Formats: sequence, C-alpha cells, structure tokens
Amino acid sequence: MFTYEYIPHRGLTKETLKFYDIKTKVDVDGKPVSVGFRYPNSSYKVRNLDAKDFRWEGDSHPGLFGRNLFTAGSSEDVVITEGEYDAASLYQVLRTVPVVSVRSASSAVADVSNDRSWLASFRTIYLAFDADAAGRDALRSVAKLFDYNKVRVLDFDRRKDANEYLQADEASELRAIFKNARRYLPETIISSFSDFKKVLSETPKVGLAYPFPKLNELTYGIRRGESVLITAQEGVGKTEIMHSILHRTLKETDDAVGAIFLEEPKGHLLRSLAGLELRKPTHLPESGVSEEEALRAVTSLCKEDERLHIYSHFGSDDPDVLLDTIRFMVVARKVVYVFLDHISMVVSGLAGEDERRALDYIATRLEMMVKELNFALIFVSHVNDNGQTRGSRYIGKIADIRVILSRDLMSPDERIRNILGVAVGKNRFCGKTGYAGEYLFDPYTRQWTGVSANDNLPGGNFSQPKAA
Repeated sequence: MFTYEYIPHRGLTKETLKFYDIKTKVDVDGKPVSVGFRYPNSSYKVRNLDAKDFRWEGDSHPGLFGRNLFTAGSSEDVVITEGEYDAASLYQVLRTVPVVSVRSASSAVADVSNDRSWLASFRTIYLAFDADAAGRDALRSVAKLFDYNKVRVLDFDRRKDANEYLQADEASELRAIFKNARRYLPETIISSFSDFKKVLSETPKVGLAYPFPKLNELTYGIRRGESVLITAQEGVGKTEIMHSILHRTLKETDDAVGAIFLEEPKGHLLRSLAGLELRKPTHLPESGVSEEEALRAVTSLCKEDERLHIYSHFGSDDPDVLLDTIRFMVVARKVVYVFLDHISMVVSGLAGEDERRALDYIATRLEMMVKELNFALIFVSHVNDNGQTRGSRYIGKIADIRVILSRDLMSPDERIRNILGVAVGKNRFCGKTGYAGEYLFDPYTRQWTGVSANDNLPGGNFSQPKAA
C-alpha cells in the first residue's frame, strides 16, 4: 500500500506543493518512493527518488507545467523555468507572478510553442533557465519565439537554478534576481579570431533559382538571411510571379514554407499552386479540374504534410500580429522561405503620415527579423507612377534585393500584354543591377517563357520604373 502526500522538501512548503499538485508517493514504512508532477492534461511526470530518473504516467504532450493554474493575462508578467521544482520555488518566493515550466531543456521550444497564445497574453515574459550549457541553448531558442521587447532573463550567477537558491535559504536573493532581470539581447558582437574564422567559413552561396534565368544571373538566386522586394504598379502580375516562385520553392526544396497572401483567399492560392503543377488554369470554373485532382496536385507538390503554412487574412491586420505570426512560423515551424503579398495591405486601414509610420515600422522589423532568424523573405509592394514604393519610400531602402516588374497593359496585342519586363534595381549581395529579361506568360499553362530578340515579339523595349 502506498499513500500520496504533500510532503515539504527541497525548501518547498506544503502549501506550494499542494498548489502545483506535486505529490510524494510513500510506502508502508513511511519512506518516500517518488515524486509526481501533475501536468495540465492530468498526466504525471514521476521522479523516482532511488534511481533519480523520470518516467510518465499518462501521455506526455508538449506543454507547460502549471499553465492550468493561471488565467491568461491575469498578470502583467509570467515566468518560464526549466524544471518543475524551479517553477514552484519561484512562485513560492514571488507569489503574485504566474510561474510555469517546460518539461526539459530539450523540449523547451515545443512546450512553449504549444502554449504560446497563452504566454502572449502577458506583457513581459521572464526566462529563468538553468545556468548551464543546455539551459543557455534552450533560453536562446525560446527567446526567438517572441519579440525581444517582451523578454527578460534571470541571471543565476552563483547557483544553477531557482530551487538551489531556495534550498540555500536565499529567497531574498532570488527575489532580487527577478527584480533585476535584464532585457534579452541576442549575441551581436564578435571579436575573436575564432569568431572571424567561423564567419568567413560561411562562403557566399548560390541560392534557390527563380523561374527567370537572367534574374538568376544578376542575383545568384534566393538566399536565407536576405529580403527580396518585388515592386510594380497595379495589374502587372506581382501575385502571379509570387505564385510561380512559391511553386518553384516547394518543387525544388524540402524546406518548410510560409505563404502570407493578404488579398487572396486560401482556396484561390491552393488552386493556383495546383494549376502551376498541372499546367492548367485550375482557378477558373471551366478548367475541368476536380477538387480531388487539385488536392492530389498540391499534396504532390508539398511532398509532406505540414510543410506549407498558409496565413490568409483578407484585409488589413495589426502589424505586430503579422510580425508575431512570421516569427512563430520561422522558429516553431522551421520555415525557411516566407512569402508576403503585399506589405501595404497590412496597414490598409491607415492613411497619410500614420500609414507611412506604420509601413516604416513593419519594414524595419521585417528586415531585422530576416537577419536575426536567418530566413528568406520574398515580399511585394505597389509603386506609384515614379516607381517609388507606395506609402513609404523606406520599404525599398531596407530590402537586400529589389526586383522591378513592368508590362505594357495598353497594347492591343494580347501576347504583348502578357510579356513581363524584369529588372534588378538594387542588389546588396553582389551589386549587379539592370535588365533581367522579358518573359511571356501563358494564361492556360501558367508558365513563363523567355522572350529573345529572335522571337516575333518585341523584346527589351518596355520602360522600366525608376528605382526609388
């Protein structure tokens, strides 16, 4: 026979143990056998006291220990620790602040991602991970899931974790560590020769090829850590270009991809991808392509489930919500390529100076995030008659590469109207800019074909918009 009791130990009171439902299993001789930590799904993580190992009673699912004990947004702050004992220790000391824990350092990202919406309801997120290599790695990974302005770090200098401070009867020092938590900043400075060697070993690479050969010659493709801005006036075909690049990315890589098309319903985007795969206009009623055939095409293109992540919201959105969505895609879903069509739509409810400030803000944050998280961003902006990005000239300034599109929409010849002129107006990677070819779009097969001087079509004679 065994009993299950709230026995004070490791500096924790019976009240704290009861609050977190941390029970000790006791045998008939009164000897503690194990300690069980109850998780929100009613499973228990059990620590065997003799062998000092862990096992699970019930299913172990990603999630935070203690999350069910606190209402979302019930405090301005929330603390995440690396262990259940640490969560209980900090709560016992702080009392007024919700404290939760990941299952382990190795599961930290999965656990935090699972309860990310709940965590986002708090203004400030404190990370109290162990002061060892595994804890520091977990801290860096978890911090990336959030805007750095929301993240604070507890520095355990003399002891490894919160429970060690409690056991040493240093509650006041633990409270001071929380009070003096620092703002989290990524490692931004390098100075050693070994650091230099590591950076130099990252040789310039040829990236994922565009569907346009001449554009690849100038840009060397699409690389992680770079932003590509595609600009044109309305009606030129920016979304078709984005569809084609997105299709090629899914076709030629195995990387996870994020698709944010703010003016396009999810169904239309999926049918457009199916059309590129089947070489048919599947988005049209007369295409004859069934729902099942379109699904098979998209499934074949994506290769595996949960690889393509589509965020579609018709109309304007909060810039911070969109930035947070992209961060989640990249960190939690391992997305490498993010497609955003188009940036102005995010703030379409604003006008004048408010619109400019909002676009400056989102463009700056996007570029910072591209460098911080090392993903490729391909995004779209409309331009005015002078070729300047609409709403904010800063959009064109922050991008690493700017691709300019043009089309003669007024030509009486349908084939000429379907010729797209491509130019590179900016290129931080190698400095090559200028004419990048002309391409004929077939509206039935959804394919692009290069137009040369030998074709019976005019080539190279479209006026390119001026780069801002």
